[in-house]
Amino acid sequence: MSALLTGTTDPLTMKRSRCPAGHKAMWHAEWDGLPPQEFFMKIDRLLREVHGRLYRETHTSEVSAGGLTDQWARRLDLEPGTAVAVGAFGAHMGAVGGGIRQGVLVKIMGTSTCDMLVARARAIEGKCIAGIYGQVDGSIIPGMVGLEAGQSAFGDVYAWFRELLSWPLTDALRGTAALVSAARAGGGAGAAKSGALGKFRGEIERNILFRLAAEAEKVEPLDSTVLALDWLHGRRTPFADNSLKGTIIGLTLGTNAPKIFRALVEATAFGPRAIVEQFRRQGLPINTVIALGGIARKSPLVMQVMADVLDMTIRVAASEQASALGAAMFGAVAAGAYPSVIEAQKRMSSGFDMVFAPSRRRAGVYARLYRRYASLAATLEGFLRTA
Repeated sequence: MSALLTGTTDPLTMKRSRCPAGHKAMWHAEWDGLPPQEFFMKIDRLLREVHGRLYRETHTSEVSAGGLTDQWARRLDLEPGTAVAVGAFGAHMGAVGGGIRQGVLVKIMGTSTCDMLVARARAIEGKCIAGIYGQVDGSIIPGMVGLEAGQSAFGDVYAWFRELLSWPLTDALRGTAALVSAARAGGGAGAAKSGALGKFRGEIERNILFRLAAEAEKVEPLDSTVLALDWLHGRRTPFADNSLKGTIIGLTLGTNAPKIFRALVEATAFGPRAIVEQFRRQGLPINTVIALGGIARKSPLVMQVMADVLDMTIRVAASEQASALGAAMFGAVAAGAYPSVIEAQKRMSSGFDMVFAPSRRRAGVYARLYRRYASLAATLEGFLRTA
């Protein structure tokens, strides 16, 4: 995108971003760029010529990729020559826009999660942090090591349960709509009735999560026997394994839908606790959490359970477009408006408009329940991988 905006058409002169090169293409300074030719040859001998055609140099995202072309300046209503920063992944820019700094975990919370942490190189001392999804010098904040973790499924877990509960009714409504359309084929009334049924079905699906959350909020953690693992789409971190499956145990004839839903919410909070503990075991402190994304702004239940399970305060960024804000911060530095990304964060931050503090009582309860979660995960991991 930065090459397009600056009119760069030669791949060999394009300024490659450190963020995707490091996290996805295995770029590393110690290799003088990408992995050596022998690596590509071991994958396939057809790749014997590819190494010489690839890039060696990468740039962090506060670097200017060039000036905006006249054509794009007209389309975007900006001045020609406006500095265009080297790009990066949206989650990483969102972490910057949200206010990431050392000791702060930024969680981008949507259908899945992406968890970001930065650390000084001396804090890592050249070691590879085990069990996470990526570790790249300068991928988030220039001059610091960017570390990435996350969950394969987060909001998708709640959506799955909603669809599970709503299937009989929505399927019946779908069938009714089809019958109405068939009976009134070619008539406006039939189409209108079919559309009304579809709208009604959508309203039901939207209201299910609202009602589930309202009732699940009333459930005391120790009053339920239900415990779940959040691996419904595999496990991203700690230690990626896409073959793993989710599970729900402790069901009784007294178990209702809100109790299962709360167990799923708790499971999606236990997963981040496992990530936090993985970082901490390797000497990386995490003192507070910043949350971004739709769920962070829309679900007080999820956020409060997360704060209680992590036993940390969670602040929600006021900006609903934190990735765009982070990109603007990089652009401001590339244009010379600020001397560093950290200074741009100080001047351009949106601040926070919601804070979730942990309950001392529930944090203690969840510490015990997390041990049950960890024990269940260890016991069932092999079985769930092969099931």
